[in-house]
Amino acid sequence: MPKRTQLIKPRIREILSRKLPSELVNLLPKHWVQLGDVLILPLREELLPYKKEIAKVYAEVLGVKTVLRKGRIGGEFRETNYEIIYGNDPVTIHKENGILYKFDASKVMFSPANVKERVRMASIANSNELVVDMFAGIGHLSLPIAKHCRARVIAIEKSPYTFQFLVENIELNRVQDRMTAYNIDNREFKGENIADRILMGYVVKTHEFIPKALEIAKNEAIIHYHNTIPERLMPREPFATFQKIANEQGYETELLESRILKRYAPGVWHVVLDVKVFKK
Repeated sequence: MPKRTQLIKPRIREILSRKLPSELVNLLPKHWVQLGDVLILPLREELLPYKKEIAKVYAEVLGVKTVLRKGRIGGEFRETNYEIIYGNDPVTIHKENGILYKFDASKVMFSPANVKERVRMASIANSNELVVDMFAGIGHLSLPIAKHCRARVIAIEKSPYTFQFLVENIELNRVQDRMTAYNIDNREFKGENIADRILMGYVVKTHEFIPKALEIAKNEAIIHYHNTIPERLMPREPFATFQKIANEQGYETELLESRILKRYAPGVWHVVLDVKVFKK
């Protein structure tokens, strides 16, 4: 059972007040992310000389095996590259909504802020659908569909490292009979006109993959399209861009729903659209 953070903070503060200069105690992180038995801790610059002592206390009080210092996420595969500051094993199994997610928390992103979308996927499809996940990662969005909706899923992940965890997670969740994984760039996927539903859980450049999604989609398929949008362009975007590209490819579009998932950066939001596509 998760420990209540409001009861833990005074204990952490009490221990570290004996180890740190008094002016640094108030800079200790009041919020953190725990994924399975790994803790992700944001540390201010002033605390870095004491990072190992701080991490050890948080680990002991919170009962985790490894502590990572939160850093910047970047690159094509949205890698975290978080620094290990306590322990030596960043691979964890995180349980959420009946799904087991195994991954390396120091390198593979798992956003707690997207929990509502992962939970939504658990009831979005029906068992006779074929779903294609174009950016599967470790199965963030497609495992709930395979496990809870019992739909057939094709999961495509380009990163060889992340793909290893996707394959393990398919086995961990016992969905091998209805979930197939491909370690390729989704633009190399050969399926055409096959998907009842498509997941596009990527950001920044997702619009570049719309033509491929439409190629994979059946007539009247639903596409769950994620992207990052400057607030000044909302609510017109990102649907205007999706609609324009779809029209150029010979498709009509119907916006079923638009959701804001989280703040991506100052003035920029991560949003998801549910779009139904129709061949002209």
